[in-house]
Amino acid sequence: MNGNQTYILFNTISVGAAYFMLALSLWLAPVDLSTKGYWGMGVLLLTGSLVNLVKYRTDERIAAETTAKIEKARNDKLISEYVGKD
Repeated sequence: MNGNQTYILFNTISVGAAYFMLALSLWLAPVDLSTKGYWGMGVLLLTGSLVNLVKYRTDERIAAETTAKIEKARNDKLISEYVGKD
């Protein structure tokens, strides 16, 4: 297993443990079932929002890197064509 896979596995286990502990604390909370459901829905919606935010930011960064690579390649080609005209 390489370092990246180990990191992903560790984070997956950590998130699973956190959700388990959260579910246990919700189950044992001294409030009625509707309040527990409301809290649970809030946690799930927050999780979905965070996943979407991270994906959006990652896609944005990858698009910027791709654009920079294309511009660099275009500039390199223009320079090599200009220098080659001698």
